[in-house]
Amino acid sequence: MTNVPSTKLGEMYKTHIQYILDKNIEALLDQYTDDALLISSFSKQPVIYKGREQIREHMQGILGIDGLETDIVFWAETEDPETLMITEQITMKTADGESHMRFADSWVLRDGRIAIHFAGMVQHPDGSLA
Repeated sequence: MTNVPSTKLGEMYKTHIQYILDKNIEALLDQYTDDALLISSFSKQPVIYKGREQIREHMQGILGIDGLETDIVFWAETEDPETLMITEQITMKTADGESHMRFADSWVLRDGRIAIHFAGMVQHPDGSLA
């Protein structure tokens, strides 16, 4: 993991990635509000997940990850409101091999937990752009 600042949100991001590596879906979900909204573009079409149970469904994908490296290429955060916007270069290992892609993640926090998460794929493993 590179280029993550030593800030409150930087530490939260590091923990978020560690939960993914540990495949700890429950701890990951605890970073979200109970009524959180996650908008994903991983499948090239937007998919909206509302609430803890639907976000749990989205998080099942982490079970297939055998390795994950992130390089932050863009990082911006604000304190009031508490938000995070990042672009990540990702190298991910699964049973199918190694993939390289680029993500854009944005969080809007409420009371220190993620209330809105835009989980965007910018460049898919096949090289196509979102």
